[in-house]
Amino acid sequence: MFSLHVDTARTWRGGQYQALLTVLGLRRRGERAALVAQPRGELFRRAAEAGDLYPLAPRGDLDPAAAWKLRRLVRDLAPDVIHGHDAHAVAVASLARLLAGRQATPPLVASRRVDFHVRGNAFSRWKYRQVDRFICASEAIRDMLAGDGVPPERTTVVREGVDIERIERAPALDLHAEFDLPPGCPIAGNVAALVPHKGQRHLVDAAARLVRVVPDARVLIVGAGELEGALARQIRRLRLDGSVILTGFRNDVPSVLKGLDLFVMSSVTEGLGTSVLDAMAAGLAVVGTRAGGIPESVVDGGTGLLAPPGDAPALARAIADLLRDAPRRRAFGAAGRRRARAEFGAGRMVAETAAVYGVVAGAGHASPAAPGTRGLV
Repeated sequence: MFSLHVDTARTWRGGQYQALLTVLGLRRRGERAALVAQPRGELFRRAAEAGDLYPLAPRGDLDPAAAWKLRRLVRDLAPDVIHGHDAHAVAVASLARLLAGRQATPPLVASRRVDFHVRGNAFSRWKYRQVDRFICASEAIRDMLAGDGVPPERTTVVREGVDIERIERAPALDLHAEFDLPPGCPIAGNVAALVPHKGQRHLVDAAARLVRVVPDARVLIVGAGELEGALARQIRRLRLDGSVILTGFRNDVPSVLKGLDLFVMSSVTEGLGTSVLDAMAAGLAVVGTRAGGIPESVVDGGTGLLAPPGDAPALARAIADLLRDAPRRRAFGAAGRRRARAEFGAGRMVAETAAVYGVVAGAGHASPAAPGTRGLV
């Protein structure tokens, strides 16, 4: 099976991590997997040494020039399946297939890792009608697609995977020394893009409550994004300088995780949460929200604690409870590590993804159905 993977993002987030794990994992299985990526993006840089890599920089969803370039690449490479890893990738792949006209084109698989609706505008609805199979990172995403009118036979749940061995090999970073923190102070951390749906503003509000009951607690927020300035202002307004630290983007996340006492995922919407899986693989107890697919990874009362999305007081109580109860925290962390190894390894994710390719390619590809015949989307 020869799969052609398309990801158009410049940033490095969970989706790009999953795309790279998929490509490299398929190659380890002896299958050919080529990657098309943004030439100035972090994914392209990290994949450069592995080869079979092609540049593509679409300017949004509607970019006929990029679609024409991808169409020529598909014609020359003749993959068995195209896998779009982000929304713009699905758009450019759909347009490329349209430009191919009557020529046979491989089936299109689309990863869906976010619990956002796909109804959108007319073009958005059209591009998602071209998808032969959605790979959903969680049951929550599959349910959302069903609510948007996508028939169940066009969706398959393949939960995300993480490179557990890489995380286990990573040395723990001394965060007290790295950030000049008081010796022995407990540290909770969040790793996510600084964007609204990740909910870090609720985490900062929770931190203001946390330090009233655990005065020496520190909260690290690891990541970059559009909300960095707003979060910095919120931290100053709440007089949390020194208690909440914005670290910016870091390349050593596994080592950072292994230096934490507790992981916190404050999302208000979330597909599954790759960072949560990384934290579990690192042996951390997790405080999360009941957003999207997080309850499918974090067992409430078993590997961590869950709070309602956007509920800063509940989030603060859960963080404080676990920071003050080291035996329970360690037990949750050990259970999380076992769960990550058993259910969220990259090898399992790659094998299940390859199985989807076999189904859609083995069934052959018919021309996309007319609007209305493949569900609302």
